[in-house]
Amino acid sequence: MIGYVTLGTRDLPRATAFYDALMSEMGAQRGFDTERLKLWWTAPGAPGLAVCTPFDGKEATIGNGDMVALAAKNREQVDALYNKAIELGATDEGAPGERFPGFYAGYFRDLDGNKLNFFFMG
Repeated sequence: MIGYVTLGTRDLPRATAFYDALMSEMGAQRGFDTERLKLWWTAPGAPGLAVCTPFDGKEATIGNGDMVALAAKNREQVDALYNKAIELGATDEGAPGERFPGFYAGYFRDLDGNKLNFFFMG
């Protein structure tokens, strides 16, 4: 199972502010904080989401076809989190809606172009 996901960034302070605001809406807080990496989780050892500057010192790039899916508590939270991401400067990749029976999701790209979604199954 996933322990954590790391997304590259070209601007760590900007990405940190974006994810501080967005992850707090999910009840997550920063659990790890270094000069080049920030990680959010809901509890120590729980799956987390991190942003970092690449270790090799090269520019961070996005992967076409890569995506991080973040589980929400219900459809209403999917809507709220998606809207918060857009409010924070994310770009739309598919507004919240039912993609197939029982699967509700909203897709966006963060400030660095990484693709994510919030989803609810049920």
